[in-house]
Amino acid sequence: MVALPAPGLEYQGVHCHLRIARPGSGIVLVVLEGSDIGEFGDLPMLEIARDFDVFGSIELFIDARAVRGASIEVSSTWAFWLASHRSRLSRVNMLTGSRYIEITAAFVRRFSGLAGRMRLFTNGAAFDETLDQSVQWTRAA
Repeated sequence: MVALPAPGLEYQGVHCHLRIARPGSGIVLVVLEGSDIGEFGDLPMLEIARDFDVFGSIELFIDARAVRGASIEVSSTWAFWLASHRSRLSRVNMLTGSRYIEITAAFVRRFSGLAGRMRLFTNGAAFDETLDQSVQWTRAA
């Protein structure tokens, strides 16, 4: 029997704050604040991958509205990870808070091969509404 991942985890780094929440079955929410320079290594990816063992595939939400910057290495790591797990990602939804992060996210989407399944949001209310709808759908199912 596979153990369920923890419902939520938080990590505080020198430059970045990371929170991982599981608001619904097969839904993972990653919230980042600050400058993501890679101080968490592959910890977020390892934590998210635990959900694949339980649900098979997941819908991933990345809330980067409070991210000031991300290093090229971090963006590349996420792009490679998403590409290698794309068959297990039903949808990826990412909220960007700046034009720089939006451009970076567009690169990640293109490189990972998730163009049809990765939505980029620049409007926080629309992102939050999409998350709420996904959570409600999982509760109703």
